Amino acid sequence: MTNKKDKNGISEKLLDELMQNYQNPEDLLGENGLLKQLTKSLVERAMQGEMTEHLGYKKHSITGNRSGNSRNGISTKTIKSDHGNFPVEIPRDRNGTFEPQIIPKGQTRFDGFDDKIISMYSRGMTTRDIQMHLQDMYNVEVSPTLISNITNEVIHEVKIWQNRPLEAIYPIVYLDALRVKSRTDGQIKNQAVYLAIGITMDGLKEVLGMWIAKTEGAKFWLSVITEIKNRGVQDIFIACVDGLKGFPEAIETVFPDAQVQLCIVHMIRNSLKYVPHKEKKKVATDLRLIYSAATIDEAHLALESFAEIWNSKYPTISRSWLANWENLTPFFDYPPEIRKIIYTTNAIESLNYSLRKVTKTSGSFPNNDAVFKLLFLALRNISRKWTMPIRNWKQALNHFVIMFDDRIEAVK
Repeated sequence: MTNKKDKNGISEKLLDELMQNYQNPEDLLGENGLLKQLTKSLVERAMQGEMTEHLGYKKHSITGNRSGNSRNGISTKTIKSDHGNFPVEIPRDRNGTFEPQIIPKGQTRFDGFDDKIISMYSRGMTTRDIQMHLQDMYNVEVSPTLISNITNEVIHEVKIWQNRPLEAIYPIVYLDALRVKSRTDGQIKNQAVYLAIGITMDGLKEVLGMWIAKTEGAKFWLSVITEIKNRGVQDIFIACVDGLKGFPEAIETVFPDAQVQLCIVHMIRNSLKYVPHKEKKKVATDLRLIYSAATIDEAHLALESFAEIWNSKYPTISRSWLANWENLTPFFDYPPEIRKIIYTTNAIESLNYSLRKVTKTSGSFPNNDAVFKLLFLALRNISRKWTMPIRNWKQALNHFVIMFDDRIEAVK
């Protein structure tokens, strides 16, 4: 009679035998449960198989006589796994040349255990949180040093990622910064983490890099944009930024043909700072007439109308819009359905919001490496969801191809 197998290809007869004493979850998943015992037995059986392959003959086989090497007892070490800590017997050979593959020398954790720690860390769990979680869920004791050492292995990945080559063209690049607290020169200080998101020709979002400085300033942004160019970017069509003074000049220094679009949302927020609460709704409604206009000329008329109504109370608002007019209005070159892609930095602000949820549990970081480590892991988690082009991308791309055809051809 054929031995039936389940959908995973495992003998049903074997499963029945294993489960014959199963009465409750503790029998399967508990401290001395079947799963833990089975893992231990399978690991030890696998290492015995590895030893047979290493020596070239089975245990007790006469082939081993005068072979020059033979089995030489066992050693024991404790392994950390998702099922808890358990001791395993590792076979030894007389010549000391056997090195098991399933659990290499010096390793005390199964593959996947480190990934679990990194996954928890990337979601903002502190070292203490991870330590307690592993103890509560798996009865595995790990030290803060071990957790730190495991997560520190990510730093090498960060350096490779930060220096990777970039694409030649990014039609849109969003630039912004978020703030964290990090220990520098023996003191906890506010640091600015600079982020750049590029939209590829396929309409996909990509984090181009991450940089840290004491403050957010145009001078440092210049170095960021220069690095982006040095990593292979030849052209940017539109750079979407907040209202930081000197920002447009920094971008145009490196990419002189780039259109700089100041974030309308930032502009509105800055404008409403001057307005008491009881009038904010009215002022915001009149500002909306400016950026929702059909054409740039209509928008300019709306700005003049706004000034006539509100300059007696809040003259700073219209002056600010007029002073930044050139960098506030590039989005009028595009149809309404794609203007929102351009006139707001929501794409990067949404990213920053997700990152702040991760960093808020940390309070402050011991150093900048710790900042890079956590934010890189969080970015990796977030970017896995970026599998589809941004909304209305085909319409936007058609306009870019028509408007910037010569620049696209120049980098092919």
